[in-house]
Amino acid sequence: MRKQIAFFLCSMLIGLGVAHADYPERSIRLIVPFPPGGVADTVARPIAEGLSKDLGVSVIVENRGGAGGAVGTSEVSRARPDGYTLLFMLSSISILPEADIVLERDPSYRIEDFTPIARVTADPTVLVVRADAPWNSVEEFLQDAKNRPGEITYGSSGIYGSMHVPMAMLQKEADVDLLHVPYTGAGPAVLALMSGEGDALSSGPSSILPQIKNGDFKALAHWGDKPIAALPEVKSLKDEGHDVKFVQWSGLFAPSKVDADAIETLRASMARVAADELTNQRIEAAGSPIEYMDADEFQVYWDADDIVLRQAVQDIGKID
Repeated sequence: MRKQIAFFLCSMLIGLGVAHADYPERSIRLIVPFPPGGVADTVARPIAEGLSKDLGVSVIVENRGGAGGAVGTSEVSRARPDGYTLLFMLSSISILPEADIVLERDPSYRIEDFTPIARVTADPTVLVVRADAPWNSVEEFLQDAKNRPGEITYGSSGIYGSMHVPMAMLQKEADVDLLHVPYTGAGPAVLALMSGEGDALSSGPSSILPQIKNGDFKALAHWGDKPIAALPEVKSLKDEGHDVKFVQWSGLFAPSKVDADAIETLRASMARVAADELTNQRIEAAGSPIEYMDADEFQVYWDADDIVLRQAVQDIGKID
């Protein structure tokens, strides 16, 4: 009798394993570790909608803001690796663990905790100020900063985040002193600038393009090495004589121990979504045209960018 029961239970488990191989069978959580309105959020939502249609299950965006993206990212690193909890994150995925090290605390996650599925966008950040600000060029802005050290403020999504690091890089290169004001995400930082709480910020185009087009903000320069399609008239910092570059890319990740078959399903689905005309139109309208990379190419790109970003954090040093 015991042998029969054991055989029956083994048969059930095998049957369950076969059933679970048909991934996905239920809705998927897509964690965006920032509040609504920021770059990651505005890109993730069209991607989630595309994945939902392609996979035949709901892909639900959940905003988990806090600590410059560390709260939501670490939540995914601890999630059950079954493919039903994914992460849509920015290049700051490399910055935050290094910041923890600089601050002499245990990192809340490691980049090894994640498997890259696809890079979606890759935008240089843009330096913007309010339309009524006295500066009409990056040189006027920097000269005023030199004249008034520590008085001109800029907002960000949090210390060492992807809005903080490019400004810190510019400060170092231009030898100016700006006052950093961190918020809980890109959306709140943009709203603060609009309300007059701050003087400037660096952001991916998708977060500030509407304000530029509406005449609320003016763009002084960007951190790229080629023109931005949505802002062709805005010069790069390199063109203005400042040797700094920063790309705020976005990508889809899974916990590192997710089954290989589920990863392949997600890779194939992302390739189809990234090629979808409607998805491209929606993301481009937000100011971030798709710059797609599949997992293998993305991993190589990420490895190289990780070195640069970690060094930038080391250059910033410890912030009390």
